Amino acid sequence: MGFVMGIAPVVIAGVIVVLVIKRLEHKYNQNQNQGNLGKKKSKGAQDLLDSLIPMGMLFGCAIGVTLSVFFQISLLSTVSLGAGIGYLFGYFAYEIYSKKGNNHS
Repeated sequence: MGFVMGIAPVVIAGVIVVLVIKRLEHKYNQNQNQGNLGKKKSKGAQDLLDSLIPMGMLFGCAIGVTLSVFFQISLLSTVSLGAGIGYLFGYFAYEIYSKKGNNHS
């Protein structure tokens, strides 16, 4: 039972990552002719857009480590779930921010 509880968060995070990558791949293939997938005019806005998913993962890991310190939850579980959930939230932020104004035409 301990092995299952230790590996389940890694599997859940892996499923989240595969789903997000498949969604981005589908969106890229759908917009390939337009060439405007996640493009911003200014360099600062483009840098922010490009860093949303990795930043989500970092914040998720930090929250996971913090939860592991205060509660008796395995560090492996909290870090892997935190990274997976942060990846998902970073993707949502990427989707929202890429649809806002200042898109490259």
